[in-house]
Amino acid sequence: MEFLSSFLPIIIYILLIVLLIVAIIIGVKSIGTLSKVDKMVDDVNEKVQSLNFFFNIIDFASDKIAGLTDTVVGAISGLFTRKFFKRKNKEEGNDEDE
Repeated sequence: MEFLSSFLPIIIYILLIVLLIVAIIIGVKSIGTLSKVDKMVDDVNEKVQSLNFFFNIIDFASDKIAGLTDTVVGAISGLFTRKFFKRKNKEEGNDEDE
């Protein structure tokens, strides 16, 4: 029993030292990995910013096309609405005369 009470703390200290060394190594490697990821994110961000001009052009063109189609559809639906209501009003007028 006396042997275990003197031997177990030595084993625990050795294992803690090994654990501390492994944690330091993992920390250093993770810092290196994070710096590589940071460089990659910066590179991707620069490339996206260079394409921003083209995205703005596409957005502007799609807005203009959508506005044009809205105008055309509104005009066509207005013509049909006037035509059908005119015919309906004429039919109602004929019913009142009789």
